[in-house]
Amino acid sequence: MPRLFGTDGIRGTANVDLKPTLAYALGRATAHRLAGPGRPIVVGQDTRRSGDMFVAAIVAGATSLGVDVHVVGVVPTPALAFITGAGHFAAGIMVSASHNPASDNGLKVLDEHGLKLDEDVEDELEQLIWTADELPGASPDALGVAVQDRDLLDLYVGHRLKLASATSTRLHLVVDCANGSGGIAAKRILEATGARVDVLFNDPDGANINAGCGATAPGALAGEVVARGADVGFALDGDADRLIAVDASGCVVDGDAVLGILALDRLARNSLPNGALVVSILSNGGLQKTVEDAGGQVIRTPVGDKYIFEGMLVNGAGLGGEKSGHVIVLEHTSSGDGIVTALEILAVMTRTGLSLADLAAQVPMLPQQQRTIPARHKDQWEGDPVMREAIARAESRLGSAGRVLVRPSGTESAIRVMVEGPEGALVAELADELAALAGERLN
Repeated sequence: MPRLFGTDGIRGTANVDLKPTLAYALGRATAHRLAGPGRPIVVGQDTRRSGDMFVAAIVAGATSLGVDVHVVGVVPTPALAFITGAGHFAAGIMVSASHNPASDNGLKVLDEHGLKLDEDVEDELEQLIWTADELPGASPDALGVAVQDRDLLDLYVGHRLKLASATSTRLHLVVDCANGSGGIAAKRILEATGARVDVLFNDPDGANINAGCGATAPGALAGEVVARGADVGFALDGDADRLIAVDASGCVVDGDAVLGILALDRLARNSLPNGALVVSILSNGGLQKTVEDAGGQVIRTPVGDKYIFEGMLVNGAGLGGEKSGHVIVLEHTSSGDGIVTALEILAVMTRTGLSLADLAAQVPMLPQQQRTIPARHKDQWEGDPVMREAIARAESRLGSAGRVLVRPSGTESAIRVMVEGPEGALVAELADELAALAGERLN
């Protein structure tokens, strides 16, 4: 039986392979393992239509074991993490599939500090989920209650407003909220810097989250930045834990470039703990060279922001993140937060007087291509001799300066292929060849 928990919680197509019965079982399992009478949990959601269904199921499961549930409503994932850690909660559950389409949803469990769970605790929860009906329920007079507590978002907003007030700027920003939960707070926080803020894609209808917008599709934002003559654009994803930036000319500045900008700024100010930047195996080799040439060190981890965070703790690092736009600035937050990342970029632009394009030019990247291929048998690629031989040939053609990475997605039924090297045309050719082969062999 495949593991329920992936790199970012439990995900699936809503009401198909991720059903409310599973959310109910997770509510009971979380209440039993992490909470208990007198130790409430807090639940939030993004803007997907299926969110209400899953929240109701979680509430039913947890209250059936005598645990109170505070329902905060639509909030960014980093807001729920902050609320969980700042409050008196035993755990938090975020109902979101982040950057995935609206048809998907997910269940992310956080501990009392607002942090993602260790894998051993996830394994314990998973076993409890399968036996959730056998857990001892509360008596009728000891059932938990659901508390509508939407004002809890103010805890997060207040903290982020203080961060914003540390930067004073008159820049013109365009923010793409991905029709997701970031729209509930992004404009107010970013305007606290003094910036002029235009907002796009902030009309969620339950079905348009991430649809042709947001961090996974920044093209529309890029066009609007140019059309409006703005200084910079910021694209959040559906739950606002990612951010992709766009410069004034409409060029996309991805998570690797953002990490490089922030790392170089901190190295120059001697404020990067241990000179360390923690990134995933997917991050560009150009980023690593830039940071190392500036006197820093780059530490790589498996893909997934929870591994980034663990790597930061182990190595005493204060900055880490992924090419996808997850950025963790440990002095401010223990999770990826697209709004905080935007504030950090604005602070560097204001401090240096440089445009985003000029800052990004200081972090030259190697050509890199990534492909995501739907795959029914995504975990079987290593056992396929044809795939292994094709990867070996690609690595040989790239030489010592290149890399090939193939891995199953932790959030989708897909295989991911990354090719990197000094020659852009060859990199694209090999990425296409491996993607086509994966589609043939793994379906």
